[in-house]
Amino acid sequence: MSQDLHQPEVSKDINSNWVTSSRFLFYVSVFAILSLVLGNCSKLFSSGFKKPTVEVQSSSQYKPEYK
Repeated sequence: MSQDLHQPEVSKDINSNWVTSSRFLFYVSVFAILSLVLGNCSKLFSSGFKKPTVEVQSSSQYKPEYK
């Protein structure tokens, strides 16, 4: 009789406890997204936007110069 009433101990395994696993996966996903955003922002800040120098014909400028 005493063997029937014995309940196994609750393990803290990620497979058996869905509350702990969902919390863990939420924090991992938040950390991953933040690290990607911060990494991209730092890369963009370090490289910056470099404007290319483009040759424009003198007749198609804002103030055109005609010959």
